[in-house]
Amino acid sequence: MTAAVSPRTVFATAGLAHVPMPRSPRATCAVRLIDRRTGQTHRVNGSPLVIFTRNPAEAVADLLEGRDPTVWEARVEPIGAP
Repeated sequence: MTAAVSPRTVFATAGLAHVPMPRSPRATCAVRLIDRRTGQTHRVNGSPLVIFTRNPAEAVADLLEGRDPTVWEARVEPIGAP
């Protein structure tokens, strides 16, 4: 069992401290794993790795677990936000 991590801590670790958290806990977000060297979304078998979630902090933590933060970052984009 892993210890609970604050969403703000996860976002700061991911280099996303400047990204606003979605206003509604029910807001759906797209979370992408980005290679900092190329600026491109990581691909698996040719398809972009995108997680659609209502819990972006958890998705960011999952995507970045065990990855070098100097090489990888996670980007969170609210879907349907005004």
